[in-house]
Amino acid sequence: MAETALTQAKLKMRQRSVRWLDIRESLTGYLFILPAFVIIGVFGLFPIVFAFYVSLHQWRITPGAYIGLENYQKAISHLAYVIFFILSLVLIALGGRKMIQVHQSAHQRGQTAWWWLLPATITALGIAQFIRFFIFLLPEVLRIPEKAKGQVRSQELFIKLLGEAWQTADVQEALMMALGILLAALGLFLLMNRFLGNHEHSLEYYPALLLAVLLLGGGSILGWYVVSEVQRVYTLAFETGSQVDIWAQVVTILAGFVLLLFSWLAWRNASERSSQVSLLLHLFAAVLFAIGAWVLIGELPRIITAGDKAWWNGLKVTVFYSVGTVPVQLSISLVLATLLFQKIRGRTLFRLIFFLPYITPDVASAAIFRVFFSSRPTAPINNLLSQFGIKPLLWLDEPKGIFQMIAGANAGLPEWAAGPSLALIVIILYNIWCFVGYDTVVFLAGLGNIPRELYEAAEIDGAGRWAQFRYITLPLLSPTTYFLTLLAVIGTFKAFNHVWVLRSAAALGTTDTASIVIFNEFRRNTRYGYAASLSIVLLGVIMVLTLINNRIAKERVFYG
Repeated sequence: MAETALTQAKLKMRQRSVRWLDIRESLTGYLFILPAFVIIGVFGLFPIVFAFYVSLHQWRITPGAYIGLENYQKAISHLAYVIFFILSLVLIALGGRKMIQVHQSAHQRGQTAWWWLLPATITALGIAQFIRFFIFLLPEVLRIPEKAKGQVRSQELFIKLLGEAWQTADVQEALMMALGILLAALGLFLLMNRFLGNHEHSLEYYPALLLAVLLLGGGSILGWYVVSEVQRVYTLAFETGSQVDIWAQVVTILAGFVLLLFSWLAWRNASERSSQVSLLLHLFAAVLFAIGAWVLIGELPRIITAGDKAWWNGLKVTVFYSVGTVPVQLSISLVLATLLFQKIRGRTLFRLIFFLPYITPDVASAAIFRVFFSSRPTAPINNLLSQFGIKPLLWLDEPKGIFQMIAGANAGLPEWAAGPSLALIVIILYNIWCFVGYDTVVFLAGLGNIPRELYEAAEIDGAGRWAQFRYITLPLLSPTTYFLTLLAVIGTFKAFNHVWVLRSAAALGTTDTASIVIFNEFRRNTRYGYAASLSIVLLGVIMVLTLINNRIAKERVFYG
């Protein structure tokens, strides 16, 4: 009995030693990556958080009054409340799914993970308190320029005023409370890991539950905030005697997206049906759900027309710009890469020539394009066209849609069918010319990673060049294509430098992409808060496009 007790004691000590080594390894790893977290937080996350903070204020050069979501409402009308409310539901759903995953993982191992919910919740409260400290500190720091008025500005004065902002009672109270809660959470975690963590997965459950609590808490707070903002709008409308229908629009559009989800699920499950009757029923249900979603989401155009027309026009121009650039750019690059991958003389020189436009400064090359595509009859492009009997075109000064110009002035095409303006086509040509070389070089690297044995085996089996390209090159290049597509889409939605150089007032805003609209609000109208809200909306659009791209990549990208 004594030997058994001694063996069990040694086993427990060994388990505790192993757990302590795991904790030390985890802490060491986190300490090593802490500088990267600091750099990403300061230069990556902080600008986004600060932009969102500015967007909630009536900010014109200097900080103004807090106005909530009014800037977003001005930009995209009541769609702002719909989007933020849906975002809160998504965060809550993600948090709930994470909770279920942790429970299922622990259940499969015959363990209980809910003990770690307590330190995870306390840690989440500490993080929330730290955010509260930041909210208290930021306004005090922003008041420094106002406090420095009438004084000789110097580094010593700034440090003094910064210290006063740091020593504010609310700031210090929030900081001490945040540190206290986080230290208490750390102590509780160490105690539980020592006395209750009788399995090796304790370090897995705690961060997973912490993420789940943060998602659930963040979604709940965001939902409460949106509801309070909507109630404020209703109260203001009641006082002024006007009418609003925000909740009706929220419910209608949300129901439309739910039906759209059901339609997609029915369509995806149709292929798994064994009987023809079940297949037809699923397809019929998918069509019915899609029709219902289309009817309900049809509320969106009415909301969009109530928003900022310049902003919606900027998004439309950006979509034209992206759709006209990305497919053509990647197609030309793939063809050039395939040709340059062959054993031909001077291919190194050709690769260098194709890559030169990418490394040329944007402002310089765009200025040259501006000269080439000038509206003057003696401009190089117009002069070249005159040799073939074609009348000079306005190019960068032409606001008419390209399809309208092809169909003729008497065709009477609707605005949405007129297509991008000729001025925007010139900018699209510039972007293709600039980035084809870069995409070609990346495609060449992807082609170099494809084993030659596959082509040799296909050739022995009688496959021709086209069959080899279709069934070997394209599938094995799909990771490279996905990478370039992602970069190209994000790049076109953020494009600014060359668009700013090539744009013309005579084009009547048909070349003003979303980035140009944001910059005009910031520079010309000095509406910093509104410009910040537009930048957050653009960030949301880019993130949605990235998620869609990633979703497609899961089914289409082949990694060998």
